[in-house]
Amino acid sequence: MRTINITEESILDLLVFRAKVYFELVKFRLSALVTFSAAFGFILGDSGVVFSWGNFIALIFGGFLISGASGAANEIWERDFDKLMKRTENRPLPLNQISLKEAYWFTTLIALAGIFILWIFTNPLTTALGVLSMILYVFVYTPLKRVGPIAVFVGAIPGAMPPLLGWTAATGAISHEALIIFGIQFIWQFPHFWAIAWVSDEDYKRAGFKLLPSGGKKDLNTAIQIMIYTLFLIPLGLLPTYFGLTGLNSGIVATICGVLFLAQTFSLMKDCSRKSALKIMFGSFLYLPIVQIAYLLDKI
Repeated sequence: MRTINITEESILDLLVFRAKVYFELVKFRLSALVTFSAAFGFILGDSGVVFSWGNFIALIFGGFLISGASGAANEIWERDFDKLMKRTENRPLPLNQISLKEAYWFTTLIALAGIFILWIFTNPLTTALGVLSMILYVFVYTPLKRVGPIAVFVGAIPGAMPPLLGWTAATGAISHEALIIFGIQFIWQFPHFWAIAWVSDEDYKRAGFKLLPSGGKKDLNTAIQIMIYTLFLIPLGLLPTYFGLTGLNSGIVATICGVLFLAQTFSLMKDCSRKSALKIMFGSFLYLPIVQIAYLLDKI
């Protein structure tokens, strides 16, 4: 008989491997950014004398699990398309690092856990918004990616939901301040999504994804639309200051970031190159956290 030698080191390696698989399945980095935006909304909305640590921690864990479940469901849905794209071909399902059945069970369990945590420890409104965000992302945005650029509009709604969830977890209501921080992140989605779609155009075409506007072309019309939505961020970034949600300093930071972000779009309109689109993509990654941190520091 063959003897199988199982050592502590091999068990540890297996656990590390499984952790990496699950981290990839829940799109850990994206879910962490989503959770940060939710935390931003909570801190901005919390006006109590004593910070509500219980609600805050519940939002972090519940929000992360719902975001992770949405990402995992997206990977389940698109597993056959992910095999066709270089940027996604090394995900767990295309590589058969996890079975489809296990992925289904894992996704269902963390989704239910996230909903349960939000329901018990925050409030029904936050829970409902979390569920709505997950439904829109998985069952509407994901299939629409192969239909046309309307998917970007639909995807921008759950994409902008995290700060709104944070605000409602802290306050229990949707106010004009909540809609402002939702609106900033909603508009930001368009240059962000379109820059990614421009850079990944060849990959997306292999999978049949249609996210670019203007007939899906990498041309001046698409570049102008990216510029217009980026331009909207400048006045939107000043609204928290105008309505007294934050102070003047963050308004200045948001304006400077908005102008720098906008300047990148002029290069794209000039040369319509992948290099210029890549700069906009990285600019979008920087814009949102810098502006949100500025708002938080200004409030604190």
